[in-house]
Amino acid sequence: MATASQPEGGPDPQPLSRTLLMMILDDRLSDRFVCELIWRRLGYRPQAGAVSDPAGKPGTSKPWLATSATPATWAEAFPQAPELIATRPASVRLTRSIPAEHKQLLKGQLGFAGYRIGELVPRRTRRATAVNWLLADLAARGEDLPEQGPLPEPLVPPESPLQGHPGDPPVH
Repeated sequence: MATASQPEGGPDPQPLSRTLLMMILDDRLSDRFVCELIWRRLGYRPQAGAVSDPAGKPGTSKPWLATSATPATWAEAFPQAPELIATRPASVRLTRSIPAEHKQLLKGQLGFAGYRIGELVPRRTRRATAVNWLLADLAARGEDLPEQGPLPEPLVPPESPLQGHPGDPPVH
């Protein structure tokens, strides 16, 4: 699995926990927030002068760019961090980057059986892929998933799982 280790400059500003990952699956965090969790682990960093908002509120950040810590396959395909949930090519690359031995971590570690038929839309499927990737990244580094940890302020789940939260880019 192509990953960058710890973010430059110290510990992860948003450590993972079971509670945090369940908030993602329950659509309680923005798509941007989810992307930033992965971008940081892939070695992308905010463009100089960018402001990163911990809750992923719209209009508060600039593009994230590949760095020397970004795996070459990602940096070449996406010099600017891709919208992993909104765009299919980025989501497909994320899915394919999960090693076979880690493909079932959603079910095995979180007990996540999937969404119900009425909830099964590309945006939600891609959020589940993002959580599975985050679990696989932890497993590849030999780290355990803590039950609890610091959490951002949860959002109200969007009325339409197709649209997402205000500021989330449209899914295509």
